Amino acid sequence: MRSLEHAYLLGVEAVTEVWLVRHADVYDGLADVHDPPLSAPGRDQAKRLAQRLRSLPVAAVYASPARRAQETARLLSDEVRLDSRLGEAAARFTGGRLTVDERAEVVAERMRRAVDDAVAAHPGARVVMIGHGIAILNYLADVLRLSPGTLRLYPPFTGVSIVRALGDRRAVGTLFDVAHLEGSGP
Repeated sequence: MRSLEHAYLLGVEAVTEVWLVRHADVYDGLADVHDPPLSAPGRDQAKRLAQRLRSLPVAAVYASPARRAQETARLLSDEVRLDSRLGEAAARFTGGRLTVDERAEVVAERMRRAVDDAVAAHPGARVVMIGHGIAILNYLADVLRLSPGTLRLYPPFTGVSIVRALGDRRAVGTLFDVAHLEGSGP
């Protein structure tokens, strides 16, 4: 059984644990703002995430340059490293429908580079990376070896996806966990 766990990088020394987290909510009462701040429910979500992380050692917190990602990250740590590669995929809403303008492979590649650099900088540690739903989905599909753009999950706000990394190996351990939001209402 241990060999099966080791195949997924469980209980293996020197594994880096990367927490990929979608930013907290900004859409509650959202005006037409290019780079919106967190909403009141979003601030609560980020605080709950911070409480969840409080007892865990975290080597570094990275965030997309977007205000919503930075505000989420700053509730976790005073020291936040910005990385533009964690930005959302280029997309637009047309007729109530989302159209992604950036190829899934391109999004996954830039996310891969960001994660790989964080893993190299913090071997054997836990790193939190605050980003965006579509970008995280595309990276996770890449790690899971799914066709680009085919991971059909709703990425909830402050949802935690954990990727374990050692050398060039990657294993997904959790997809968009929101246990820290239990009991917080709709």
